[in-house]
Parts: sequence; structure tokens; C-alpha cells
Amino acid sequence: MRPAPPTKHCINGSRVQIFLYIANKGATMAERPTLETERLVLRAWQESDADELYRHAKDPRIGPIAGWEPHESVEYSRGIIHDVLSAPETYAVVLKETGLPVGSVGLLFGEASNVELGDNEAEVGYWIGHAWWGHGLIPEAVREIQRHAFDDLGLQALWCAYYDGNLNSLRVQQKCGFEPHHTVEGVRLEFMDETRPEHFTYMTRNRWIRHSE
Repeated sequence: MRPAPPTKHCINGSRVQIFLYIANKGATMAERPTLETERLVLRAWQESDADELYRHAKDPRIGPIAGWEPHESVEYSRGIIHDVLSAPETYAVVLKETGLPVGSVGLLFGEASNVELGDNEAEVGYWIGHAWWGHGLIPEAVREIQRHAFDDLGLQALWCAYYDGNLNSLRVQQKCGFEPHHTVEGVRLEFMDETRPEHFTYMTRNRWIRHSE
């Protein structure tokens, strides 16, 4: 049975609950695992990644459709790495072939999520640079994050979301087995001075097991 739709929509949440969650699982940022797939390494963001982050995140095709503004400079990107992408369970999506980051994927806990999460739940977030759209890299990264969430962290359910019109993100969620759950109308995006519907999808551990077979 699916849970009732969450009633809270929070964009700018505290990270306190994230650190408490990770601490309760016996992990620290220093112990954050490096995850691997056939083509990717998922690792902690480093300040030395700022140039590559800026190269992708300055593109207006990337951030606005996902609800965040394009990066303004390498220094701005370095600050985002320090202040945002340093959160536990946030990973740079690194190509094994080049050793360079091309996107980001991770898990949001507590008030950092855009939904009111139940116990042992998290929200999955991701993006990838435009040059790598259509290569199947983000579905590959999300599947590894699902495995990590369910197998390593013992979570029981995952949420995901996309803004109206972001069909690429919808296709990622469909490929990774998320099911439609509910829509929140009129979500305010301050930097764009507009509102959009936000669609939420959901996956339980049991569905992930079936989808992975």
C-alpha cells in the first residue's frame, strides 16, 4: 500500500537531521563510501572539482529545469561544493574513462528533502551535464544509489520528483522503477519568479527487489 501524500513542501531545509541520520547508521563524511558502476565512480565532491562543476552547471539547460539557478563563476561553484554538495550521501558522478565529474546524485534526508519523509526513507536527487544527456549515465548512477540506499543503509522507501516539463527526469525515474505518487501545484521558484507543479514518484524496497530481478 502506498502512503498518504506528504503535506510538507520544503525547499531550504536544515541539514541537522541528515547528520544525525548518518551518525545513527555509524557513518561519517570521512567514511563516505566510493560507489562504482560499469562506467562510473560515485565519490565525494572535492573543491578541486570546481572547474568541471562550473563547466556543466553554468549551462542554462541544466539548473532552471531542476529548480536551481545556473552557476555564475568557478568561485560560485566552489562555494556550492563547500556549502551544499558536501552533504552526506551526495556524490559526484565521475566518468571512469576520464576521471572527471559530469553530474551529481545523492540522497536527501529529513528537512533537506522536498517531501515529509517517513522513517527509513530518503529522496533521490540528480543532474548531469548536457553533453551526457541520452547516454544512460544518470539511470546507471541512480540504480547504484538505490542499491546503496536499500542494501547498505537499510532504507525501506525512496522518493523522487521532477518539475512539470522536465521529461528527461521523468524518463530517468521510469527507467529506475519509480511509480507516480502525487503532484504539488504552485511550487514557488524564487530565483525564476514563477511557480510550477512538482510531480513526486515513489519506490519501496520490495518493488526495487522485484524491479532488479
